[in-house]
Amino acid sequence: MSWFTNIFSGKTYDESLGKLGVASIEKRELIECQNCTAPIAEDLDKLLYEQIQHLVPLRSLDEQEVAFLPHKILTYAEQSVIFIRQQPAQYVYYLLSGELTLQPEGDSNYEIAANSTRAHLPINSGKSFGATAVAKTEVKILLIDADLTKLWTAKSIEEVSCVELIDITLPEQLNNSRFFHSFTDAYRENRLMLPSLPDVAFKLKTAMDYEIGTQDAVEIIQIDSAIVAKLIQVANSSLYAPITPILNCQDAVTRLGLTATRNLVMGLSLKQLFQCKDKKLMGAMQNLWRRSLYVSSLSFVLAEEVGTINPDDALLAGLISDIGVIPLLHFAGQYPDEYPEMTQLEEAIPYLRAPVGTLVLHTLGFPDELAGIPHHSEDWHYESGSDMSLIDIVILAKLHSYFGSQQANHLPYINTIPAYSKLTNGTLTPDFSLHILQRANERVKAVMSVFS
Repeated sequence: MSWFTNIFSGKTYDESLGKLGVASIEKRELIECQNCTAPIAEDLDKLLYEQIQHLVPLRSLDEQEVAFLPHKILTYAEQSVIFIRQQPAQYVYYLLSGELTLQPEGDSNYEIAANSTRAHLPINSGKSFGATAVAKTEVKILLIDADLTKLWTAKSIEEVSCVELIDITLPEQLNNSRFFHSFTDAYRENRLMLPSLPDVAFKLKTAMDYEIGTQDAVEIIQIDSAIVAKLIQVANSSLYAPITPILNCQDAVTRLGLTATRNLVMGLSLKQLFQCKDKKLMGAMQNLWRRSLYVSSLSFVLAEEVGTINPDDALLAGLISDIGVIPLLHFAGQYPDEYPEMTQLEEAIPYLRAPVGTLVLHTLGFPDELAGIPHHSEDWHYESGSDMSLIDIVILAKLHSYFGSQQANHLPYINTIPAYSKLTNGTLTPDFSLHILQRANERVKAVMSVFS
């Protein structure tokens, strides 16, 4: 595997069965955080792989990959300060035993116990700590070198680049289903019915691969009167705060700019893809559109607040994050007597969203950065680099979109993921969602109204 050898060239693997052999740990001293409590003990025994194979994302890597990662197991007494919010982090932290209290910015805190679902997730994986951690009881903490995040990210990128070669792995209860077996076969053999872009969106996208002017764009867009009307509505909305009313397509495109116009036309056209003849499946398709629209709106507003990412790019990126579900619902529509209950279709989405979504976007001719969005949008521990990226925006928006749902109980706290550590104003509300998005609720509604 090239991504593996490139990152860890020069490191050696201890062949001792079931143990992590770490050749370089002596050279990688633990950098103690300022004002933190010293541990009362360090476990010097090699860590059994069985002890960590339930941890995310370690459980998705094989034993040999994990073996190269320097680690420490430290024991802290009750009331010890393990790490402090906003200080730099050199390791990925896991809770192995005991209970922790974590205090993000703000008055609210939360607790994690070693036997809970969230203890399978890192308590911090970003470049800085998103909260202050205090031991509620005596605790054991596993620290794994930050190369874990690099390793996971490299593997994720590799999977995107070879999407057509990936075998989709489903849980046993789904894999035994004739319907899902047929679907994954169709995916591997490139027989899925993939959506195509509506005419106006395709022509505008193709034209903008070259240098075109406003008038050229207007001539293409005017083919579709419904899109013209929507663009004028958007240009007159509070999102773009026009001084004088916009009355025609030419002025709308001038006001919005070519990039924003292209992204809006793409977004408005994508709505036409969320269609299905089967009434039950159409209900699922409409729910999918609403969820995608919400993530898109959150992405737009978050990009505005961050200031380094184009909000119009973020809007389109959020909208396509779940586009891989469309072929699944279309496939079900082809076999109305065979497709399973909606609950089973929902169960399959986390496994199909990424590979199928990336395939769809490659087929539609989207650039690599956008084509990778479905794969990374729920990859909570993905590290895109030192600066905030478009992928980070969608990850934050996607995680934020789950707050208040039952699914949120199995997801990481937003302050523990790499994308959060890049926010300069990453304050949290009492429910640990992003304060900047809660504050901008009216702007989120305004964005959603554009596509409704």
